[in-house]
Amino acid sequence: MRLTLVISCLEGGGAQRVMLALSAAWIERGDDVTVITFDRVDVPSYPVHPSITQRNLELPAGRSTNMLEALTKNFRRIRKLRRAIRDSKPGIVVSFLDVPNVVTLFATRGLGVPVIVSERGNPELDEITPMWRFLRRWMYPTASALVCQTHPMLQSMLQKINIPGYVIPNPISLPPGHDSIVNRRKDDSPSHTVIGMGRLTRQKGFDLLLEAFSRVAKAHPDWSLKILGVGPLREQLEAQAEALGISERVEFAGVFADPFPILRAGDLFVFSSRFEGFGNALAEAMLCGLPVISFDCPAGPSDIIRHEIDGLLVPAGDVEALASAMDRLMNNPGERERLASRAPEIVSRFSMDKVLTLWDELFRKVLRA
Repeated sequence: MRLTLVISCLEGGGAQRVMLALSAAWIERGDDVTVITFDRVDVPSYPVHPSITQRNLELPAGRSTNMLEALTKNFRRIRKLRRAIRDSKPGIVVSFLDVPNVVTLFATRGLGVPVIVSERGNPELDEITPMWRFLRRWMYPTASALVCQTHPMLQSMLQKINIPGYVIPNPISLPPGHDSIVNRRKDDSPSHTVIGMGRLTRQKGFDLLLEAFSRVAKAHPDWSLKILGVGPLREQLEAQAEALGISERVEFAGVFADPFPILRAGDLFVFSSRFEGFGNALAEAMLCGLPVISFDCPAGPSDIIRHEIDGLLVPAGDVEALASAMDRLMNNPGERERLASRAPEIVSRFSMDKVLTLWDELFRKVLRA
């Protein structure tokens, strides 16, 4: 099968990682995969399979300053994307993320190729502009299918848009070079680390994590907090840590193409998002055998964590409840180990094979239609 995948860029977070993982899996089984990106400056954050055909439209990134500039920029996007898709000769086009989805649907009008749009965030709480939200509602019904990662996300979309919808979760698997989950730190170590991971944006709630950690830090002087990720709020979060008096115990470590060694070296993972599409970072921490705590935010964590079995869920946005759960596990090595021992079972629930089967079923339905 010839697949063409569209996304704004390969530099970023979970959507990019999932798309590249799926692309590699499709290539390994013999499919032809072309990945088309928009942004001129685009340094992949994650490994790209050498057999992927990459096509960058070399368009300037960043927000437009006025309506005329926005119209001109998006007309160029549509025109160049249409040409690139046509040149790739796809059997199916799959687009990721809301704005690229809309642009792809405009670009493929009249080409006679089925288009699947994949929402990766929470449609109730996303931060797209009213104009893009209007265009999404207008254009999505022209797609062959909509894919969301969780049932609540899909139901929310289907209340607004008449389109065939399917739930396909993200695949969870160890990257190449990691054959097993080993070398987690022992609880008798003299120091311990809480890990957080994600883009430094308001959505990810690291301000709430810093506040919760500050409430338990004094009672646990042997614990520190390490946050993996980059984003626009780094300076603001560093200033918050300073104001809370915990800056010497908080490390903003940046982004890593392979975060697994750092996750394995941690003692506890906290997922503090205000809202999610799925929760890749949470799933990857569990894959590494970490005990995890997460806000029960919409949507994703409750699909991933089995409460009190392989992790803890606390009410969304409740800093006091988060601090209490952190204190509970920081105080109790046995509890941490109990949760950690079940966490890697996530790989059987969200394996790449299971996820590929769901995509294959969707491809067959779309091609028959």
